[in-house]
Amino acid sequence: MTNNNYFLEIDSDPNNLITVEEFVNYFSIELKIKEEKIPGLLLSVTEATTNAIIHANKGDINKKVQINVNVEDGKLIIKIKDEGVGFDPESVPDPTTPENLLKDSGRGLYLMKIYMDDLKYNITPEGTETILILNL
Repeated sequence: MTNNNYFLEIDSDPNNLITVEEFVNYFSIELKIKEEKIPGLLLSVTEATTNAIIHANKGDINKKVQINVNVEDGKLIIKIKDEGVGFDPESVPDPTTPENLLKDSGRGLYLMKIYMDDLKYNITPEGTETILILNL
């Protein structure tokens, strides 16, 4: 019987991204996720976690990032929760417009939308939850 729930909590330090990558690889193998979906999944989870660490928690190592992974009704649901004040996803500039093509940042949300089947946000007083959904 495979475990369908996985949890990881890290301090808001970019050096912990390697732990997040190992975590994604671990549950991807255990859940037998199709090999061609893993690179996009890995990219999406690390982008969401990077956003949580840098933008939401401002690199404050006293703040945590929690990653909850569940499988429900044939969908992989990954919730990345930070302790930041939240943001308006609509206010993030479109990285595909000519004036933004050469910018170093701003592609994370765009890439998550491409690789995931759904992307949602749950903004709470305690922090923002980025919800990545992948159809299995």
